[in-house]
Amino acid sequence: MFYDWGVFSSKQFSVPVICVGNLSMGGSGKSPTIEYLIRLLKNQYHVATLSRGYGRKTKGFVSLDASNEAVEVGDEPLQFKNKFPEIEVAVDELRAHGIQKILEDKNTEVILLDDAFQHRKVQAGFTILLSVYNDLYVNDFVLPAGNLREPKSGAKRADIIIITKCPPSLSEKEQTQIRLQLNLQKHQKVFFSYIAYQKEAQGLNSKIKLSELQNYTLVTGIANPKPLVDFLNEINPPQKHLKFKDHHNFSASEINIMRQERIILTTEKDFTRLKTSLASDQLFYIPIEMKILDHAEDFNHAILSYVAEFA
Repeated sequence: MFYDWGVFSSKQFSVPVICVGNLSMGGSGKSPTIEYLIRLLKNQYHVATLSRGYGRKTKGFVSLDASNEAVEVGDEPLQFKNKFPEIEVAVDELRAHGIQKILEDKNTEVILLDDAFQHRKVQAGFTILLSVYNDLYVNDFVLPAGNLREPKSGAKRADIIIITKCPPSLSEKEQTQIRLQLNLQKHQKVFFSYIAYQKEAQGLNSKIKLSELQNYTLVTGIANPKPLVDFLNEINPPQKHLKFKDHHNFSASEINIMRQERIILTTEKDFTRLKTSLASDQLFYIPIEMKILDHAEDFNHAILSYVAEFA
């Protein structure tokens, strides 16, 4: 409220800063969205990502390298660094300080802020708000009555709203109905996305078709594993599902239980936590990627046009 009234000021920066976040608690697809933006931008610009590093045991600014572990920097930033080693990936609970540290590298041209919609100390130049298809923020309430971090009126700060985790077959008619529900501001655009699951599981040294996995155990430490479980049930259901809370730090006893299983299939995020504890021929993950439905060119153009303004 004080930021909205202008009592507290937000810091702006001289490079394009793109914020990705949500109004609700739990997983809305922020990591796949950040990865989509990295793929879109990295061949034209020097890209950096900045996250808080949720659940890490360190404090302050850390720029990631190949030696970091998830407990030091958080699982999602480590996932970004593993997939895109050529970009700078950093964590800092104080985003303004983190951006200043990143900008000490004069080559940085674009900064992606992960999960920073409520971090009002920084005023991003472009803001993307995510909302899950079957859990729209307009139908929810602020904690504790509902699952929102802030009132739904906060959505007016977004430049783009992405409805995530949609069915790939979502019709134009239903897209129009959702647009009407959102009661958009004049400057806002809405896009719809879905998660594309690969049909091969990836390990440290090998791949295997999901249909060929036998007697495997699914391990998840994410906010909502249901879409993944539904996908696997259609191809090759797991024999067992060990379900943990989001960003779970696996204990020694939990690791020992997993070591008794023949094959562990997990999410890419959880893979970053487990790969140093389980055998390389035992642990696999399912690569995923966010896809924009129908109007990807328009979404890409909006992002690239914003960044080009700073050239």
